[in-house]
Amino acid sequence: MENEDNLPDEFRVCVVVPSKPNPILEKRIVFKVYKRRWFILFVLCLLNCSNSMLWLTFAPVADQSAQFMGVTLDQINWLSIIYMVVAIPLSFGTTWMLDTLGLRITLVLGSWLNMLGAVLRFVGVLGSLVSAAKFPVVMGGQTLCALAQPLVIFTPTKLAALWFPEHQRATANMIAFMSNPLGILVASILSPMIVGKTNNIPSLLFIYAVPAAIICFLATVGIRDSAPPTPPSASAESSNSEPFLEGIKLLLRNKAYMILLLCFGSGIAVFTCFSTLLEQIMCVRGYPNDFAGLCGGLFIVFGIIGAGFLGLYVDKTKKFIEATKVNMILCMHGVSQMRNQRIALAVVCSLFGFFGFSIYPVAMELSVECSYPVGEATSAGLIFISGQIQSVIYILLLQGLTKPMADSPFSTCSAGGDAALSWRVPMLVMAGLCSAFTCCFVIFFHTEYRRLDAEAQASGKKPTLTTCDSMPNRNKPDSDNPPDSNTQDSDQKEEQASG
Repeated sequence: MENEDNLPDEFRVCVVVPSKPNPILEKRIVFKVYKRRWFILFVLCLLNCSNSMLWLTFAPVADQSAQFMGVTLDQINWLSIIYMVVAIPLSFGTTWMLDTLGLRITLVLGSWLNMLGAVLRFVGVLGSLVSAAKFPVVMGGQTLCALAQPLVIFTPTKLAALWFPEHQRATANMIAFMSNPLGILVASILSPMIVGKTNNIPSLLFIYAVPAAIICFLATVGIRDSAPPTPPSASAESSNSEPFLEGIKLLLRNKAYMILLLCFGSGIAVFTCFSTLLEQIMCVRGYPNDFAGLCGGLFIVFGIIGAGFLGLYVDKTKKFIEATKVNMILCMHGVSQMRNQRIALAVVCSLFGFFGFSIYPVAMELSVECSYPVGEATSAGLIFISGQIQSVIYILLLQGLTKPMADSPFSTCSAGGDAALSWRVPMLVMAGLCSAFTCCFVIFFHTEYRRLDAEAQASGKKPTLTTCDSMPNRNKPDSDNPPDSNTQDSDQKEEQASG
């Protein structure tokens, strides 16, 4: 263009000359990101953390909870298992809701269910209720919290796809997904600290109900939109491209996705068993509840650290498959059943978390990459459903394989005078299942990154993430203007953009 310097500014910022000679001017899609995406992510993290705290409130203090409510350990375990039982049928509706009704309705509904369940649990342990009514009312509250879980835990991949640019998606997923184990960490440490030897269950449930109410207020008032006025990436424009039922059919015909569904679902089940049964496994060998809570805490802390490193690495390299396979291999450890092995147990739990928990957000991103253009909530949601189904099977199987111990002089368990249970065989079975599914995934899983490829094809090259006011120099090739350097967070002109 010989007279390009005479063009008005409004025209110059929206037209780009291709890097290759071409007589026809090419119109470039301009993507924009908004600062409020971080507030929505913050609220989702708080909600995810609160929901997981409510899930495993009783697991670190299972013995004391059983004594306080006058029930058995198996009944206390059902306060955790109910999450998985409820989530299995509800998850299909949740994936439809996210892909059809949108992010805002799903998150607000989840926050209200979470808050109402937390309050009902507290009401159930008040002294005004007869002893026989305590456990049913607490179970009712726990069921409401369980109804909220799919609405919360399916959301990160959808939020990342709709609000975050391509070079921030894995990091956003990592932050959102790791808030769930952070809640498990808080429950593992806080529950034994509050309950101690006083069986102060009402104070415990009140403390957990307060943040749930605050988060409900933030979600209801603060989240205004399901999607930004303008998309942050090419794939965000087609996030709902496949209808729900058609998406399910496509996933069932996708070999790579089905392998991920089965193998990573097994991984979720192993971690659920570990979190739910750790205190019961360790007390038989004389380890107190506070040490079991410490091991659970190390498991989560190192998982969050590992996820941070892995999320940043994958965001830069896009090596989803390599990162997932290597970490799955490295997390195949076992938990010792020997006494006086505190250091060894602490190290094993730390490594288990660092290499195992850190895979979760990357694997969810991988599920979207291998199944695109199926909706993010559908592809990630079925992985979660698989994990919940296998979790119920694993927990019931492991409980069924336990045997009463004739003599347990070192046991610190205190479940109503019942005989201590031997967990040796269940632990070996769990280790075998973990190893088998890991080998299956490493050997048979291969896929293309369909979403990344689609974005590259949509723009001819990596899309430029910028606002119209900061279009890169038209005379420079795109290699001089990578997405990271041209992305601008802009709330200043949101009203004009939405208008």
